[in-house]
Parts: sequence; structure tokens; C-alpha cells
Amino acid sequence: MPTQLDMTLDAIMDKLTAEGAPAETVPFERNGTTMPALKNAPPSMVHYFAHYCNEHKDAVFLVDGGCRLTFGEAFAAATCVAAGLKNTHNVQKGDRVGIAARNSANWIVLYMGIMMAGGCATLLNGFSNGDELADAIDLVESKLVFADAGRAKRLDGTGHNAKIVLFDHDCDPSEGLKVTWGDPSTVNILDVGPDDLCTVLYTSGSTGKSKGAFSDHRGVVHGSMSYAVQSLMAFSYLDAGGNAPTTQACALLAVPLFHVTGEVPLLLQSFALGRKVVLMPKWDARTALQLIQDEKVSYFAGVPLMTYEMATHPERDQFDTSSCSSFAAGGAPRPVDHVAKIKEAFPEGFPLLGYGLTETNGVGCGNFNENYLEKPSSTGKPSRPLVDLAILDDDGKPVAQGGIGEVCIRSVCNFLGYWNNDEATKAAFTDDMYFRTGDLGRVDEDGYLFIVDRKKDIIIRGGENITCIEVEEAIYANDSIAECSVFGLPDERLGEIVGAVFLAKDGHSLSEDELRDFLATRLAPFKQPVVYWQATETLPRLGTQKVDKRTLREQFTKEYLAETGAA
Repeated sequence: MPTQLDMTLDAIMDKLTAEGAPAETVPFERNGTTMPALKNAPPSMVHYFAHYCNEHKDAVFLVDGGCRLTFGEAFAAATCVAAGLKNTHNVQKGDRVGIAARNSANWIVLYMGIMMAGGCATLLNGFSNGDELADAIDLVESKLVFADAGRAKRLDGTGHNAKIVLFDHDCDPSEGLKVTWGDPSTVNILDVGPDDLCTVLYTSGSTGKSKGAFSDHRGVVHGSMSYAVQSLMAFSYLDAGGNAPTTQACALLAVPLFHVTGEVPLLLQSFALGRKVVLMPKWDARTALQLIQDEKVSYFAGVPLMTYEMATHPERDQFDTSSCSSFAAGGAPRPVDHVAKIKEAFPEGFPLLGYGLTETNGVGCGNFNENYLEKPSSTGKPSRPLVDLAILDDDGKPVAQGGIGEVCIRSVCNFLGYWNNDEATKAAFTDDMYFRTGDLGRVDEDGYLFIVDRKKDIIIRGGENITCIEVEEAIYANDSIAECSVFGLPDERLGEIVGAVFLAKDGHSLSEDELRDFLATRLAPFKQPVVYWQATETLPRLGTQKVDKRTLREQFTKEYLAETGAA
């Protein structure tokens, strides 16, 4: 039955969505299907930036090492970048402008400036190797890519069709982004509407190479506002109990900005909340604890291993983390036993869990405070008022209450499609506009979602999606390989790691070390198998003669757990 917290939060949301309230909705039609949209949502991300950067103009926004920018300063710098993009680089409305770089304040200013110039911010995976970056650039026909030195070096000689423009970190935007600095009086930044292209994010699907998931401004605005509404609900709950914070909210940003978790709930929501964002260019648990203490961080969100590493760090007790009331996770399920450990390690805060995808602009479900402790294996309830969650069968029909089917999400926040891939776009949606997530799940009698398996053949390593087929193709590129199969293995720290079984051709000799060396230059480091098994006979087959991956995964997972003592 619903908890007291459930009933309290539902009552708060009823008030927030009432006529004349901040989260009032109006009908919006997409492809013949009506869904709710926020009546008071800004028409574009540019209007969103302009409004909230003015509202919080004197508050500190970005903290990046020695660089500190207020909301007003960040907006002013982004306007100069927009002018340079239009006047120096001739960016036109809808042009895909890539960013290939690590996190920094200048990354964020550039991202804002691209949208303010009418461009489509194209967020390239900074972990990718050069060929992967080049494929992603050419996939969406991006003619202009801003890269830091490390990514630019990877792109050398890869044969892509974009102009690479270098920019720097760890300095004032006027210096780091001087290659695209212009006179702000020469541009009309508000010449952008809800139907204009806004972003491209890359997602690993079951077909190997990444797909470019593109969204309009309406979708990204609503994704950002959906999170802000959830925060307003939480604030109202805390305020009613006399526990609402009285100081500026502060988020620690330790996940990549090219991931939807870094982009939407962490960065973009912060504009509406007037929230300070503290950046970490590289993850380190001790540094995170230090920053939480020094910057009075109130909100942390990352992949599950990050909160676990902080909770179990041997020096954790040396730091004052009492300011942090929320330790959120997304990108992968959090092991159930971690939930209690995190609450024990950070008694002043609560572990939280969110469920969303690149294609939903991060919006989906959330499990909050005491409810998460009560149901730690659930990803929570659908986010009101925008998310319509359904559990559907292969024909797109609802399954019986409590039954297992594909988790499907319909909302105005959803992406529009995969760039230049009509077939994949059509397959991603039902006729009535539910996005098929590829996850199998069930909903209990209280409306809580439980993910039970994945339909898509994907490994989630520390929040990074890895397609098995891509790794298998890289292995098959070795002339000595007869057969192989790639699958995820459980790992306490990362969630999953990559495992591979391979069979050499008759008359060929191939050792594990030789295969490791072969893959070292063909796959990004995080995609490379950690554990190998060498088969001596043909791999098991299904009736269709496909390799029986499920049987292999079960067999070798059991073997792996026995060998590592984790069984």
C-alpha cells in the first residue's frame, strides 16, 4: 500500500499542477497523440537560459578549480560565443556543432553559446577513440567541432569532414574560447523556438555503432523543467517539516557532460534552481569528499560506484559532508546492499535513484528518501506530471498488472529520433508514441517500477553503455578468430565489466594476451574485455543457429564468481 511519504508527495504534486500553479499542464499533440506539456515552460533553451541567468545573475554558478562564474557572467560569456559562432564561423540555425572535450566551465559556456547562436549542440563522447569520434561527427554531418587538445589529437588523420577548432580549459572564457568570441550586440539570441533543433546525444544500441538521438528545444526544456518540478516538490515537502535548506543549493558534477545525467538533471536543472555547480574534471572519491566539504555541496548525482566509493573510502570520516542531503544515482541499477551502506555512511543525507534514458532526456522515474530505503530494488514511480509509463508486450499492448514486459515511456521530453536512421526511429516508438526503452520490467501495486532484465544486448560499465556486438565485431576483425561472444559480468564497483569467450580457427594459435594487444588500438579502453575465456570447441547455438549468449553468460558468470570468491 502507498506509504505516508507517497501520499504526502502526491498531495504536494496535486497542488503544484493545479490551475494557475507552477506545474500546470496543457495538452500538446505529437504525431497524432496528445500528451501533457507545462503551460509555463519557456519556448526554448535560450529563453530558459536568459530568464534564469537574469533571475540569479549575481549568484555563483560555475566553480571549476580557480575559475568562478556567476549566472550573469556565464550568460554574458555565452552571448559573446554565440556572436563569434555566427559571425566568425557562419553557424546557421540547425547546424550541428560538436563538442569533444572533458568537463569544464568553458565546455558549459560553449554549450550555451551554440544554442544561443541557433546551432544544435552535438555532444561527442569524450571517452571515444579517434575513429569513433570521426564516425559520430560524420553521422550527423557536423561541419564544426570544438575540441580540447586531447580529443583533437585523437582525431588527427581520421578523415572526418568537420573543421576542428581548439579551445582551452582552466581559464576565463574570454581566453579559453577566444577563437569564437564576438560582439554580443550583433546577434538576436532569442530567434529560437520550440520546434528548432537543440541537441544530439549519442546512444549505444543493439546494432553496434552509436546512434545520434536528436531533440528539439521543447523536449530539452521539458526535460530540464521536469527535474525542476521534482525538486520543487521535494523542497515543499522539506519546508512543511521545517527542514528546507536556507543556503544556495550546490551540485557536484562528476559525470561527463556529454551524458544525459550530466547534461539535464545536473547542469540544466541548476539554472532553474539557481544552483551552484562544482565541476570535477576527473573522478576521485577523496577529491569529491573534499569538494563536498569545501563548497558545501548539497546534491550529488553520479553512477552508483561513485557514491559507493565515497561511502567506503577509508578517509571518509575526515571530511564534513553534512551539507549533502541527496546522494543520487543513475545510469545503472544500484546494488541493493549499497543503499543501506550509503545511508549509514552519510546519515544526514538520503540515497536517491533515478531512471531515465538518453532518448527521454533523462526523464522517467525517481525513488526518493525513505521510499528508496523501503524499496531499494525499485527505480521508483513515474515523474509527474509529464511521464506516462507503460509495461507493454512485443505488440505494444499493455501486460497484466504486475506482469513483466518492456518498459515504455511517453512524454513531451522524449527525443524526436535517430539522425538519418528512419528504421531505428520507427522501431523505437509505438504507434501511440511510447518510447521502447529495451528494458524489461514490472510495476507493483503502488506504481513502483522494477527493472528485471534488458532486452537490448548492452553492458553498463560504471554508467557507460557498451554494445556487445561492437566488441564482438572488433574481436572478429582478428583473422585467427572463429567464434566469440561478449557479455557483462557482475562487478561490485562498476556494476558490470566486459567478459569475452573466443574460439580460434583450426590451425591458428591465439593467446589471451595477443587478443588483448590486438584490441588495444581498436576499442576505447572502457570497452575492452577485462576477463577472457578461450574455448576449445564450437560455442553453443540456439535453434536459429545464433550463438546462445544467455547460456554462455550464465555459465561463465558462475565460473567467474567462483574464481573471484564472490559467489
